[in-house]
Amino acid sequence: MAPSSPRLRPHDRALEPWQDPNTKPYLVLDNVSKSFGNVQAVRHLSLSIYRNEFFSLLGGSGSGKTTVLRLLAGFEQPDEGRIYLDGIDITDWPAYERPLNMMFQSYALFPHMTVEQNIAYGLRQEKLSDSVIKERVEHGLHLVQMTGYAKRRPHQLSGGQKQRIALARSLVKQPKVLLLDEPLGALDKRLREQTQFELVNIQESVGVTFVMVTHDQEEAMTISSRLAVMEQGHIRQIGMPYEIYEFPNSRFTAEFIGSMNIFEGLILEDEADHAVVESMDAGCNIYVTHAPGVPIGSHVAVAIRPEKMIISRTLPAKAKQNCIKGIVKEIGYLGDMSIYHVALDSGKIVQAAQANQFRLNERDVNWDDEVYLYWKPESGALLTS
Repeated sequence: MAPSSPRLRPHDRALEPWQDPNTKPYLVLDNVSKSFGNVQAVRHLSLSIYRNEFFSLLGGSGSGKTTVLRLLAGFEQPDEGRIYLDGIDITDWPAYERPLNMMFQSYALFPHMTVEQNIAYGLRQEKLSDSVIKERVEHGLHLVQMTGYAKRRPHQLSGGQKQRIALARSLVKQPKVLLLDEPLGALDKRLREQTQFELVNIQESVGVTFVMVTHDQEEAMTISSRLAVMEQGHIRQIGMPYEIYEFPNSRFTAEFIGSMNIFEGLILEDEADHAVVESMDAGCNIYVTHAPGVPIGSHVAVAIRPEKMIISRTLPAKAKQNCIKGIVKEIGYLGDMSIYHVALDSGKIVQAAQANQFRLNERDVNWDDEVYLYWKPESGALLTS
């Protein structure tokens, strides 16, 4: 199922910083490694993040994403490699000297303090004047739309309100980089979806570089300017959300982000603008336009998203390629769309997603129907690893 509302770059915008060779990265990890005993959590990782980005580290448990965040914060020291912020080597700086702030998943609010006291805590530790503290706290409350809650205590707040206070407390210190560890993980689904866009708006208004760790694919796709997919201490792919989703560079990334149909096969043709894959898995030849140069006869896989599949009870015209036949075994009703599980002659189960434009009792395709699935040549992605 496709993630909702990924951030897209308008066609008339200038190059993004990472697309401009003249723009220098703001936060750099250079060949960084970190082990805990015999476990290598991060392996020779290099990463460049640009000023004012909302960058996400996405991965499953044990992928190393949280270790990277802790290395940036100064809570852990790398075994090798260096970390640079705005051209300055901060690898050996202790956490309290780094111009970064971290927002924890638990929010870590002091229960005996009021909202304004919680927000002001870090500023008082810096021994700023009362007038400066008052001004920044008021600005922070306004920023997260919590002005009327200054005198309340954390137990009087909802989960979403606590999240906003924790964010305000982090931002009033005016860090160069804000690190977020699963910032929306404690919220329910509906509130999390609402807060995602609020977080983006706040980040854009304050102009601070955000680096977020999350295991939630939809969250990362929705709010990130770019994201890195991690596995076992490595970065498998870096890109804008639509690049990761539409053009995965490996089978791991293709299967990790959203749902994916994978067809094994051999390269029959390899031309500049397309490739043809003979797939016993699919039972047909697959024509792909987005294809790297691969030698004839090479074993490859073709990845196709369920929502790219068109499902029909009648054979489409010109169905020599990119068309398969099967029997509907399961239908998953998700409200806005339905997921059809179709069994091919080979025994493979393929998923097709269709928007529910009609009510359930009005749809054309039902259980045990023989159907055809077909897709456009540009819908497939050729995977060689």
